[in-house]
Amino acid sequence: MALIHILDRIASPTVSYALLALAAWQFNTYSKTWTYSSLLVLSVFFVKTVATAIIKENKLNKLGSRAPSLRTWTPFNVLFIIKAIYLVVNHRAHEFWWGNFTAASEGRKEAQWTVETIAMGDRLVLTADDENMKAILATQFGSYGKGPQFRKEWKDFLGLSIFTTDGELWHDARQLLRPQFIKDRVSDLQTFEAHVQVLLPLLAGSGNGATVRADDLFFRYTLDAATDFLLGGSVNSLHQPNSDFAEAFTTVQHVQGLIARAGPLQGLVPKKKFKAGLKVLNTFIDKYIDQALALSPEELEKRTKSDEGYTFLHAIASYTRNRAVLRDQIVAVLLAGRDTTAVTLSWLFYELSKNPKVVSKLRQEISTHVGLSTDRTPSYSDLKNMRYLQHTLNEILRLYPVVPYNVRVALEDTTLPHGGGPDGSEPIAVLKDTPVGYSTLVMQRRPDVYPAASADFPHYLEFVPERWDTWQPKHWQYVPFNGGPRICIGQQFALTEMAYTVVRILQRFERIEERGDGFPGMRTDIVLQPAKGVYVAFFEGEKA
Repeated sequence: MALIHILDRIASPTVSYALLALAAWQFNTYSKTWTYSSLLVLSVFFVKTVATAIIKENKLNKLGSRAPSLRTWTPFNVLFIIKAIYLVVNHRAHEFWWGNFTAASEGRKEAQWTVETIAMGDRLVLTADDENMKAILATQFGSYGKGPQFRKEWKDFLGLSIFTTDGELWHDARQLLRPQFIKDRVSDLQTFEAHVQVLLPLLAGSGNGATVRADDLFFRYTLDAATDFLLGGSVNSLHQPNSDFAEAFTTVQHVQGLIARAGPLQGLVPKKKFKAGLKVLNTFIDKYIDQALALSPEELEKRTKSDEGYTFLHAIASYTRNRAVLRDQIVAVLLAGRDTTAVTLSWLFYELSKNPKVVSKLRQEISTHVGLSTDRTPSYSDLKNMRYLQHTLNEILRLYPVVPYNVRVALEDTTLPHGGGPDGSEPIAVLKDTPVGYSTLVMQRRPDVYPAASADFPHYLEFVPERWDTWQPKHWQYVPFNGGPRICIGQQFALTEMAYTVVRILQRFERIEERGDGFPGMRTDIVLQPAKGVYVAFFEGEKA
């Protein structure tokens, strides 16, 4: 098997060497000196490449074991990359992941949840093993990070933000942002409420029971709330469905997702719309940065200490006047702030449209704690005391984690604790700069992490919030907000916005009916969203 790995590594440079050597030889009749010099340089480079491949394989053998290796019939294993891109573009990325683990498990006694491949000469490891995810995110945190290649791929969009950096840069970004999420601000709920009041009539559609596309409305709602909270000015996309900013933001995300997955073929991804979208995004945000930097440090401090006039941008501008830092962190938090809540609400109301009993139980709990009159808004304590609501959010995040696939890069020669060797029980060797992809979606849908279906525990693929009354997952088998030092700093903010929005919607509407054509499919540009939309109808309850 080691020989196969070496051949996989040197296949691409071997073909390149042969083609370049042949081209150089064509000049032999014109200049023998130039031809022989070129062949010498090419040969030295080729020998060095082969030697490096052998050295890497020897280092891997000494460092640990290997995971099951996946190969295709194509040269350089290029079909592996092409298949990944094809399935992502067609909103079938989950098939790629499940297919790899299924293929790796063939002929083995137990299912394998970590695999590897060498494509275009580079090694890639994929895992849905909770022990490996724990190592990547926590116990071996210093050995894994975003890495320079990730920063290069994402720099135009997210810059040097909390989502792209490692080490001191990441620590500084987290220290800058974390204080803005550690306390409950009354103004946060007021911001949600202002935009909920625009959202509710749109959910009602043209009349009671009219079909609406809920996911589109939720994305516009969370974008409006996020820009309001972050910048102090909303893009008002609920009022303006064809908002240039909203369209640009969506386009940039889509193309960025393709770039990130294309690997060595990312140069083939068209970027014209990506660059145009970035220009719209940057122009919009720059306007607010200009306004914030025009304030004196004293004015910024005054606004930060008060709920009145507070914005996220003002808070971080009181710590740094660096425009690039402000822009990068704002875009990163905007991405998380919009998408986390929007996709979770979209999946939740898709499931609620099929589960009227859950809707009824939620309304009963809301009636007990807040009442069903839309004149009464929930407080922070109200939301935290609604146990069934919390279980419902846990359940939707279990089935539909916001970021289904993620990646880290080995920052040094290291290992993963599980998945190597003949029976998958040995540590896996991982050399520096090796990308390791991990999937919370697959891990949280693995049949072996759940009890067998019974009267006390419904089938793990069913949406049943009641399971949380008596069951708790093991910590690293439920990580919808990641874990370890990089755990999402906006987790509680997002959960609060989700809970508040659900309460306000169900205070007004007593029934939700599915109007789509079955399961909408899973699109994964960056976050997990319904591919074909969530078409539902909302029916108003009697006025309390």
